Amino acid sequence: MAPTSLRAAWLALTGLSAVFLVEMLDNSILNVALPSIGRDLHASTVALQWATGAYAVVFGGLMLAFGAIADRFGRRRIMLIGLVLLGLASLATAFVETAGQLIAVRAVMGIAAAMTAPGSMALAFRLFDDDTLRVRATTLISTVGLLGLAIGPTTGGFVLAIAPWQVLLLVNVPIAALAFLGIRAGITRDDPAGLHRDPLDLPGALLGTAAIVLALVAPTLFVNEGTASWAPWTVTIAALASAVAFVLRERAARHPLLDLALVARPLVSAGLAYKSAAGLATAGLGYLVTLQLQLDWGWTPGQAALGMLPQVIVLVAGGVFVRPFMEWAGLERAAWLSASAVVAGLAVYGLLGRFGYVWVALAMALVAAGLRVVGVVAGVNVLRGLPENRTTIGAALVDTASEVTSGAGIAVTGTILAAMVAGSIAAPSWSAGQAAQFEQAITVAGVVLTVVAAVLVGWAMLRSRRASQSLASPSDQASTEAVIV
Repeated sequence: MAPTSLRAAWLALTGLSAVFLVEMLDNSILNVALPSIGRDLHASTVALQWATGAYAVVFGGLMLAFGAIADRFGRRRIMLIGLVLLGLASLATAFVETAGQLIAVRAVMGIAAAMTAPGSMALAFRLFDDDTLRVRATTLISTVGLLGLAIGPTTGGFVLAIAPWQVLLLVNVPIAALAFLGIRAGITRDDPAGLHRDPLDLPGALLGTAAIVLALVAPTLFVNEGTASWAPWTVTIAALASAVAFVLRERAARHPLLDLALVARPLVSAGLAYKSAAGLATAGLGYLVTLQLQLDWGWTPGQAALGMLPQVIVLVAGGVFVRPFMEWAGLERAAWLSASAVVAGLAVYGLLGRFGYVWVALAMALVAAGLRVVGVVAGVNVLRGLPENRTTIGAALVDTASEVTSGAGIAVTGTILAAMVAGSIAAPSWSAGQAAQFEQAITVAGVVLTVVAAVLVGWAMLRSRRASQSLASPSDQASTEAVIV
């Protein structure tokens, strides 16, 4: 019998919330430790980039594939296996001695996250028969995850003041254990009748993953090897070929991994574009600000943690204003206003961030304020634009868009820094020339992120306006209001 209240399902909700907390915490907590990791492991600029980027790339690349696997072999089963893998990979951090080993551990953690994330919202949905309880449960889980994203850098900075950086990843172990126990005890085994029996599109999964990973590796190779080398051009061509082959495969497959016709729906593509802009901004800005505060301005990890407080305050306190704002503005206006705040925050950082902390704080606050709303809008748009029997793949699409663009944000910023700053940015002391190069690099990276995010937001606005007329019926408005509540 399905629970009739959130309290009745507290054990399951605790486990599912812990899963989402790990996902968001891993996206943010390691950034503040990058200077410490660089000095401890003698890591290059590119290695530091991939210490964070490997997780997002693998996570984003495999999420759709594991979503499809979970639909066939059991969401609960795949999630429990993923949590065990996450705990083991996190424990391995204690034995890391080189940057390469850390990147490998982060990649394994990305695999584990891809196994757990797609099923978290699906399992929360299956807990209840009442739609209102489903929405409240989903909101609760999302809020816990967002708190992890908000407090990650600040908490990490304070931890580094008293403990080595490895502790930041070892914290995943007890959280994963809590999630495992909550899900195993609070959620029943998957009903075989509710599992997908269509064959798994393994070629599509391999091609999609290859296209994403190769596309994110190519910029780094251009910097390391130079444009005269064959390696970056080969990888770029392989990425394009994989992407084309993926599209052709999905169009021809009888049981495709991803139905491209669903992604092309106006509301779905708009929601994914909004989510992509937010993911790009959050990852790219977090990466740049962390390095700027500690490496360029010489702040300690604890001081850098305090410097990230504007983002934390807005993300945590802003939740009170989300519902009133969306009720006042309406879904479409709330979407472009919040997305515009994200773009404005990036522009402030790119153009003014090097002139003082007040501009950095304003940039973080604007991006956080926009993120607090645009994340809700993106999810609502995607779910409104899909058939009821495709909401699980919709949730996976939203997470994939966020993770892939997070990886892209780190890849773009890391590549620009590596290209424009001579030597290693993790060196204990910089020359005047390196400091000037770094300031120019963060300006260029901030402007590039602003332009890309603005293009994504503009595309989303056009697509959502195209769909607004078809979603004006009373039934659609009622369903939308239910999700906002």
